[in-house]
Amino acid sequence: MHRPAQRKRQLRSRLLVCAAAVPVILVAGCSSDSGSDSGSDASKKDSGAKASASAKSGDESESVEKAAYAKLPEPCDVLSKKTLEDLVPQAKDKSGKAGTSSDTALRGSCSWDSLDNNGVDGSQFRWLRVSLMRFESDASLGSGAKRAQDSFAKQVADAQATKDAKNVKAEPVQGVGEQATLVRYDLKKDKDTFKQQTFVTRVENAVITVDFNGAGLAGDKTPDAGKLGKDAQKAAKEAADAVVAANGGGGKASSGASEKPKTDDKKSDDKNSEDAKSDDKKSDDAKSDDATSDDSDAKKKSGGSSKS
Repeated sequence: MHRPAQRKRQLRSRLLVCAAAVPVILVAGCSSDSGSDSGSDASKKDSGAKASASAKSGDESESVEKAAYAKLPEPCDVLSKKTLEDLVPQAKDKSGKAGTSSDTALRGSCSWDSLDNNGVDGSQFRWLRVSLMRFESDASLGSGAKRAQDSFAKQVADAQATKDAKNVKAEPVQGVGEQATLVRYDLKKDKDTFKQQTFVTRVENAVITVDFNGAGLAGDKTPDAGKLGKDAQKAAKEAADAVVAANGGGGKASSGASEKPKTDDKKSDDKNSEDAKSDDKKSDDAKSDDATSDDSDAKKKSGGSSKS
């Protein structure tokens, strides 16, 4: 008699429990959806922040120091007539021979060769080349000054690694540009010994390389390497000053007294020191005429290297 009533009560209780549980599930579902939306918004914010940071980083990486020098002077005009008269006194073409260049705004060169023929007493040969290189600042390659530093090191290393070079010596030199090194060596060609001097200097984002060599031909005496080194340094300083002047005079072409390369003997050093002081007191004369054709013939005559 009492069991049906008891079952009804139990069933009713279960229905009430289930009914009470439904809102909880719905609330839980809404809460879950709300959390998902919140997470999505947070994710979007994080993504946006990262994109903004990435863009900012990109802007910073593209921003490199502006190159100090925007142009180069004419290579055949960087040396004074007085210097050319001292270094290549018997040059047939005083205006020099311009080297070929695919972009004269970034690189150029000029060379002179001199043969003082004394007949049966022999001859004195000289070959001079001035090379100019300028580097722009580039986001992917670095600043112009940094690229010039790398080129400076490469020019010095290449000079030291010249094939068949003997008695190679390299010494840093103070007072010319921001970096300067003189590389000297001997090179034999057709039984004659050429005394090669390669003077490399950097001013801001420009690199100047002076190749100067001499030889006593047909039995004439071999020129003094120390004197040739001083002459190469003098030419490099003039060329560096010309680069600075072409860009309005800013930069650091010269910084104090130069440290002179050593001569082969004390007497020669003393004499050449006096010559250098005398030359420094004299002002530069008028510039040479415009450059002419390629200098390949001079390269063949020369016993030294000719790098661009």
